[in-house]
Amino acid sequence: MITLSKLDLILIFSFFTITLVIGIVVSKKSGKNTSEFFLSGRNMPWWLLGLSMVATTFSTDTPNLVTDIVRKGGVSGNWAWWAFLITGLLTVFVYAKLWRKSNVNTDIEFYDLRYGGKPAHFLRGFRALYLGVIFNVLAMSGVTLAAIKISQVMLGLDPLYTVGIAALITVIFSAVGGFRGVVYTDFVLFFTAMVGAIGAAYYCVNLPEVNGVTNLISHPQVVDKISLLPDFNNTELVIVLLIIPLAVQWWSSWYPGGEPGGGGYIAQRMLAAKNENHAIGATFFFNIMHYALRPWPWILVALASLVLYPKDDVNTMETAKHNYVEMQKLEETRTLTEEEKKQMDTYYFASEGLTAIREAFPEEKVQKDKIGHDLAYSAMLTRLPSGLLGLVLASLIAAFMSTISTHLNWGSSYIVNDFYIQQINKNASEKELVRVGRISTATLMLISTVLALKLTNAKQIFDYIIMFGAGTGLIFILRWFWWRINAWSEISGMFASGIVSIIFNLESVNLALSEAGPLPGWSKYLLVVAITTIIWLTVTFLTKPEDNNVLFTFYKKIQPGGPGWNATLKAAAQQNQDIKTDFSTWSVPSGILAMLVGCVLIYGVLFATGYWIYGQYTLAIILTIVVIVATFILNKLWKRIKNTFL
Repeated sequence: MITLSKLDLILIFSFFTITLVIGIVVSKKSGKNTSEFFLSGRNMPWWLLGLSMVATTFSTDTPNLVTDIVRKGGVSGNWAWWAFLITGLLTVFVYAKLWRKSNVNTDIEFYDLRYGGKPAHFLRGFRALYLGVIFNVLAMSGVTLAAIKISQVMLGLDPLYTVGIAALITVIFSAVGGFRGVVYTDFVLFFTAMVGAIGAAYYCVNLPEVNGVTNLISHPQVVDKISLLPDFNNTELVIVLLIIPLAVQWWSSWYPGGEPGGGGYIAQRMLAAKNENHAIGATFFFNIMHYALRPWPWILVALASLVLYPKDDVNTMETAKHNYVEMQKLEETRTLTEEEKKQMDTYYFASEGLTAIREAFPEEKVQKDKIGHDLAYSAMLTRLPSGLLGLVLASLIAAFMSTISTHLNWGSSYIVNDFYIQQINKNASEKELVRVGRISTATLMLISTVLALKLTNAKQIFDYIIMFGAGTGLIFILRWFWWRINAWSEISGMFASGIVSIIFNLESVNLALSEAGPLPGWSKYLLVVAITTIIWLTVTFLTKPEDNNVLFTFYKKIQPGGPGWNATLKAAAQQNQDIKTDFSTWSVPSGILAMLVGCVLIYGVLFATGYWIYGQYTLAIILTIVVIVATFILNKLWKRIKNTFL
């Protein structure tokens, strides 16, 4: 536990004051109607929305997640989420325009635009709760869990006290300020969080034990962790870290902030933009910051943590794992003594490589079930000096409030617009709807804090969400460009993905897919994707297509274009209906090309930054040139396609 100086307390108090003042100032305007409360009147500029997207994903659990990944599998393990850049840029160059043209209040309202009848009505209401409550609560629980770990390590606070204070302040701010308050505050949060993260990385890397980047990357605990690509001699590692994320995961899984075809709080910000141009600019800015620049401060702290809190060596971990299994067998035959239980705990933490972290933060400081590699980020922050410590704590509070307030506003927008007004009270007044939004905000916060107290690790939440969304992503990509997708496609895909994921997570099935079984462990995700995709495609062709009038209305408003709508255009022509109002060239092929060039640009910045930090200047210079060339090509592409794309 650390003691905060007066300077630290002043910095933290100042941040809280600024945040709450913003919420109070905008509260009157935010409470006028649901459009103001959830979309701030659809008049937001691209730069403010872009900063808000970055601030939202700058959550307290993200540095913990990155630390967990780096300590266990090295820097290359981040491909598990770096691969979502492809999804993000597809949203920028293809879907941002379509979302803004839809003019819906939430991405769930899209279902009543794209589909028709009772299936669409059910899908909208059910998915509002499925995403707005279940998935949203999972995501918020991960953020709150990180706050618990940070407060335990740095301040010695009890988890209940932490979640109580954090939840109360955030829910008041979110309920009062609405979306406008969230976005305005995100502007302050972004700069606070960036300065805090960079300052922490600089100080941690220059601690006497670490002694600079050169010594850090050559340290025995770190040298095999710095590669940005997995070891290509390890086939299984390449499949898990590179091939599956880049070939399958990015288009097949639904994940908050990385939805195929856009969605969630990213869609909420696109819908709040002034126009299509601002929606595109916001999402492109977000992807550059999120993937290219922001990870490096967290990565450096994670690598430095391996010096101060080293993992147990491989032999120790293997021996401890064997002894732990033997103790489990013994426990099945009789009750263990207190000494034996303590020894069993020692074996468990050693088998996970956590001995050093556990010794630094025993149970008197941190709950046993909260000790993991993700705790190392908080542990490193305890080394910070006065002033910087206050700034970093303020940045972590900023990250927590930004992410939670966004999720609360986004989740409550689903509950109000897509469930309450559709299923409960269609004649509700704007005042009543804002009140329901505020009540649901508080309820979501309460549920997520309760769940956070039961969770142990940030990575487990990430894995659960990825698995439960596996196989549905292709629907979200194709539904804009293929007339045959219907409401039953989404319903069957959603349920199939959830049910198949539960089955594949059963202990007996996990055993069959373990190293001792007939299939490798990494095949589980691919099987869930394959089975889910086969099910929803089969259902699509076995059920009736959407009514022509629904398809005509959708096409006339969105103008998606492409060969997937030829059957609908032909049907409209036969009925003498003119639904094609945009006769410009179909922009999707050019958008996909721009996406590929954009990936080269952003991955180039990511890698070049890393090699500049590592001192590998030849590679850094080559990649910097690649980035410059990619920027030039992307600019040319943009000028060529902007007339059709915008």
